[in-house]
Amino acid sequence: MTEQESIKEEITTVEKSSPQQVVKTTKQLEPAVKMEHPQKVFEKMKTIFWFYQIIWYIVAVVEILLGFRFFLKALAANPFSGFTFFINSITNPLTLPFQGIFGASINGIYVVEWSTLFAMVVYLLLAYGLVELFQFIKPVTKEEVEQTVDQTT
Repeated sequence: MTEQESIKEEITTVEKSSPQQVVKTTKQLEPAVKMEHPQKVFEKMKTIFWFYQIIWYIVAVVEILLGFRFFLKALAANPFSGFTFFINSITNPLTLPFQGIFGASINGIYVVEWSTLFAMVVYLLLAYGLVELFQFIKPVTKEEVEQTVDQTT
């Protein structure tokens, strides 16, 4: 018998016509794979899920800002008004790597910046790829986190 095994004997008396003893022997084995404490697993899963939420929140803010930039330029908004100037100054660093990839379509005072649309797609794909990379390393879904919460409470 190894350290991982333990033997447990239970004696049950069965009475019908004459008393008899039945000996039931059970062997309990320690699992070969050690499991982490459920609270630690929950904390890890919650942290990873929280990280996913932060990634998508940042991407949503970036996409909204770039969307404002695209529509303000397409609708020929005054670049010197406060809001338009603010949006353009915040989004310039985000669109700078993509300037020059596609030319802008200009029709009178209306400008369609294709590079801004391309930047929106690239940032969305980068976020999706980052989340999938972490999902590949340690898969966590919202349902898993909720299931773990339900099991621990």
